[in-house]
Amino acid sequence: MQKINSYFRRTFSYFLQGLLLIAPVFVTVYSIWAVFNMFDSRANDLFELVFHFRFPGLGLLVLFGIITLIGLIGSTVLLQPIMHGLELLLEKTPLVKDIYSSIKDFISAFLSNKKKFNKPVMVEMGRGQGLYKLGFITNEKMDEFKIEGKMAVYFPHSYNFSGNLHIVDIDLIQPIKDVSSTDFMKYIVTGGVMQIDDEEEKKEK
Repeated sequence: MQKINSYFRRTFSYFLQGLLLIAPVFVTVYSIWAVFNMFDSRANDLFELVFHFRFPGLGLLVLFGIITLIGLIGSTVLLQPIMHGLELLLEKTPLVKDIYSSIKDFISAFLSNKKKFNKPVMVEMGRGQGLYKLGFITNEKMDEFKIEGKMAVYFPHSYNFSGNLHIVDIDLIQPIKDVSSTDFMKYIVTGGVMQIDDEEEKKEK
């Protein structure tokens, strides 16, 4: 009986491990598929109504076109005041402002001209402990909190698009050189699985 219980516990442990590996991939793929399928279905229904046949992949083109059009409209001088007014409205609306500002700041940190995650570092977690974490400096001065000798470092989670912000002693922070911020982020998010190519090798390629 004890052997049977041990067998079932081991089997259940393997099941949970398999679920842990499969679930993130499944959720990501399903989300992308669901969004694409929705746009593809709606776009093809209209396309078939006009041209009497369906165009595989039309939804992807429509989605790309909509995002590009929004970017174009947002950069137009005449419409910038309207976009700015809408942004102010969202930022002043209770509850909505917290969600909007958080998402905007996070995406801007990766995609805008003023990227925040461009200073990769290795931080010793406790002096002399021999434990290090990889992250990005997001604020080199803590003047707004009247804190000296410390920096704000963002630590992304592996296999997840989230992370934690820590305030760290400057002397515990070691800058990482000769590695692009993009590769560094990929390395952390993949749990160190992704191999980082040497910058010199990239230039030769």
